Amino acid sequence: MDYRNERRWMYKRVNPGRKGLRDEFKAGVDNFVDFACVQPTFVENNVIKCPCTKCRNRRYKNPGDVKLHLYKWGFESNYWCWIYHGEEVLQSSVNFDDTSHNHVDGDDMYETMIYDNFGLNQEPSYLNRDIEGPHDSAKQFYELLDSAQQPLWSGCTADTELSFTLKMMSIKSSYNIAQKAMDEIFDACNRAMPSPNKVPSSFYEAEKLVSKLGLGHEKIDCCVNGCMLYYKEDIALAQCKFCFEPRFKKSNKPNSKVPRKRMHYLPLIPRLQWLFASPSSAKHMRWHFENQREPGVMCHPSDGEAWKHFDQMYPQFASKPRNVRLGICSDGFSPFGMSAKSYSCWPIIVTVYNLPPSMCMTTPYMFLTSIIPGKHNPKTKIDVYLQPLIDELKCLWETGVVTYDVSLKHNFVLKAALMWTISDFPAYGMLSGWQTAGKLSCPYQVGFTEYLKMIFL
Repeated sequence: MDYRNERRWMYKRVNPGRKGLRDEFKAGVDNFVDFACVQPTFVENNVIKCPCTKCRNRRYKNPGDVKLHLYKWGFESNYWCWIYHGEEVLQSSVNFDDTSHNHVDGDDMYETMIYDNFGLNQEPSYLNRDIEGPHDSAKQFYELLDSAQQPLWSGCTADTELSFTLKMMSIKSSYNIAQKAMDEIFDACNRAMPSPNKVPSSFYEAEKLVSKLGLGHEKIDCCVNGCMLYYKEDIALAQCKFCFEPRFKKSNKPNSKVPRKRMHYLPLIPRLQWLFASPSSAKHMRWHFENQREPGVMCHPSDGEAWKHFDQMYPQFASKPRNVRLGICSDGFSPFGMSAKSYSCWPIIVTVYNLPPSMCMTTPYMFLTSIIPGKHNPKTKIDVYLQPLIDELKCLWETGVVTYDVSLKHNFVLKAALMWTISDFPAYGMLSGWQTAGKLSCPYQVGFTEYLKMIFL
């Protein structure tokens, strides 16, 4: 048997242009796993050696994990004959590289450590790329950032235009300083510092500088009863198309249009792109894919069954380590405490799970995307307020957005998937649409268990 001709599919994993896995490769992986599963080793132990470029036939794994590893990393080099999976060697048909497998029998941890430390293991294919410059929007961002990082005045080493402006904006937010007061503070700073300087002349100029960096926000008018958003095709409506409540407050001024209710939305896509534009976070966005952990120990969501099941269901998405895994959490709170009148608002927070445990679920990487205004609980109408976020999530899942990875110096199409929601049981009912009170409140057993009514005296 001519292994090289028969098994060329082993090293032709992805389609041209890196648009997903080849059907021939996926079928070949299925045949390989089926072949390995009839061997005595699997029959006795229910595990087989993994021949991916990471494990290199050193580690035993279950067939599902082996298939997933092969989708992600492909077969190790020159493994034409499956000698570690029960296949006999035909010397006349195949020549093996002498250094490819001479160390595989036995789990030599020291050798593995040396290979990993000096980078001798085969790199994943997404690393083997030519260096590219940023795409247009990323290039504009870097140029703007560079210009904003000029000294505040000639010879100043303590602050740049951007750092000074951000400090002043932070002070305004922390102490709730009025805009007029900020204008006077900027004017006083401008006169006190050497001329010429780059101190913003007013609060408006400071806002304009910060907004150019790309992390803006949108103000979206809402129906006072939460029936709809004045958004997309409904943006020009003057009243709710469901309850017919007027959009704007009554006013004696003919041109005054003050909305009765408004929500703030902070776009998610620019924030995800920033994670790859920043050197401090870009390289960590592949951590869940590149770092091997001890089997059977869960130290990160990627070690869990839900993550692995998702990878098996969507292997093309899983094969690209920079694709982002997201979670949503939401809960209501009273911003005025218990001393004021009843009022609650609901923040919607999106969390990035690609990052290592030391960064995952920390404040800088938990993105506030929207604040659902009160004063009442949105209840089953929460999906109305989630429309802008859902539109972005659909875009990230279906088409993706071109993003520049500063750690690898090239552009790629960023996609994302919403893995799960995190909430208490009442909020779970709101987000899922499932009734979490009454006879059929259990979302797991549905109608298969009897309910019990408790009487409290």
